Amino acid sequence: MAPAGRGRTEPVPGAGDARARYRRILRFAAWHLAVTWWFELLLPRIGLGKVAERTRARRMRKFAQRFHALAVELGGLMIKVGQFMSSRLDVLPPEITAELEGLQDEVPPVPFPAIRALAEAELGAPLEAVFAFVDEVPIAAASLGQAHRAQLLPGNAADTGLDSVVVKVQRPGIDAIIDVDLAALRKVGGWLGRLRFVSKRANVPALVEEFAKTSLEEIDYLNEAANSERFAADFVGDDRVTVPGVVWERTTRRVLTLEDVTAIKITDSQALLAAGIDPAQVAPVFASIMFDQLFASGFFHADPHPGNIFVTPTADPAAERPWRLTFIDFGMMGEVPAKTRSGLRKLLIAAASRDGKGLVSAIGDVGVLVPSTDTAELERAMTQLFARFGGMGFAELREVDPREFQDFAGEFGEVVRSLPFQLPENFLLIIRAMSLTSGVCSSLDARFNLWDSVEPYAGQLLREERGNLVKDVAAQALDTAAVTFGLPKRLDGLLTRLESGSLPVASPRLERRLARLVRAAQQVASAMIFGALLIAGAVVRSGDTVLGNVLMIVAVLPLLHVFWMGRRRR
Repeated sequence: MAPAGRGRTEPVPGAGDARARYRRILRFAAWHLAVTWWFELLLPRIGLGKVAERTRARRMRKFAQRFHALAVELGGLMIKVGQFMSSRLDVLPPEITAELEGLQDEVPPVPFPAIRALAEAELGAPLEAVFAFVDEVPIAAASLGQAHRAQLLPGNAADTGLDSVVVKVQRPGIDAIIDVDLAALRKVGGWLGRLRFVSKRANVPALVEEFAKTSLEEIDYLNEAANSERFAADFVGDDRVTVPGVVWERTTRRVLTLEDVTAIKITDSQALLAAGIDPAQVAPVFASIMFDQLFASGFFHADPHPGNIFVTPTADPAAERPWRLTFIDFGMMGEVPAKTRSGLRKLLIAAASRDGKGLVSAIGDVGVLVPSTDTAELERAMTQLFARFGGMGFAELREVDPREFQDFAGEFGEVVRSLPFQLPENFLLIIRAMSLTSGVCSSLDARFNLWDSVEPYAGQLLREERGNLVKDVAAQALDTAAVTFGLPKRLDGLLTRLESGSLPVASPRLERRLARLVRAAQQVASAMIFGALLIAGAVVRSGDTVLGNVLMIVAVLPLLHVFWMGRRRR
């Protein structure tokens, strides 16, 4: 939620604006669909395909600029749509995503009388009866709601242990605006779904429903309050993280009252330095907290932009780390879903055996590829990827000539771009979270490299989930060696038992040992494949954004398997 200005305020929309808003969105979409049809379908059919190719980048950029202006003017979900599109690097060209990347959720604040009326209706009493004080000037205003500082009444403050709070109130009429915007978006999604060249690239109606689900969850403040407490529970006892307390007695679906935890904005380097905090030390801590959310608890903050993270100095300046990171705004959260975990078995078998065809099939099962996709070339690409980089460790991959990754991108980049990738929502949110994490860390330390945090975290994860993996594999090897050295004597006994007919068919102990060794090998293979794909994506991304991001997205899957297999072996 962006800081609110003290100038112009936005009037509460009336019901009569709904039809005009709906038609304007449809007119915008229809015009640009017509332009796309002209250039991308008609001109190539009459031999002018090169004209379309030469103008494509400029047309995409102009579309994004016009949508940017429309979103800022209309507000509502249009700003969210722009932010949503800017993160769909798997579907949209870089000309669009780059232009919309800077779209901020900043709108004029609603006049306080309208906010007061809605809050009093929700709380069932005048504000003076439930708060000792409410600041009429909002501290932040966004397309879906705005926030005001307040103080609890003495009795409530004594009960909750809180005094200063922030009251977050939905924008009046936002439910109707969201209904209109979603109706228009579903209409446009239906149009796009009928165009073959679009439907082969992405399942647009599914994208719209994915966006609708996220948006409707974001305006349910009871859901946000529950998310906040679940997030806090995941970090109980962790001195790196704090979360504002929820005042449930003053919270409804459209009003949320939270502890006021305002502190130093995480990217405010000057304020950090003034407080004696080195910004470069904040970056790796923030990255490790995000990794814990993504790969340990599986429940993560999907909107960790600088406005949602504070650095809070602690009372003990002599402590090793005299500050904590405070997270706010839990409306957009993500989970690593059960469906992904259920598809990991096939994925890990394919990855461990460097089976490109099996890996692509597993990726399809997870939902990354649109059903019925012809994946023969992608299978060949993954087979080549394994052949070139699959057997290398992390350190070896760092020494690989970057031109090898560039050659791979040149050979298979068009194959990847032409395939209809359709990332499930959890992957969209993972990409968004990691992209914002990388941006925040780079702002804190220009020399920060996310990989420098990924590598030790991956090692830590392996140690925590299955002890020291190297020692474990060594132990397995010693067990196997012991069996080998004892084979002559045991073979003599085996022959004797065969002759006497007393040999049992089953050997559960040997089966258990083999199973443990196979699982350990699978875990090592997944870790290596994770490193290969992540580094390849990071290197390739500078020259080919789409392919780079696809490789980095695929890297998430073997890392998730490392964690999952470690838990399974307990």
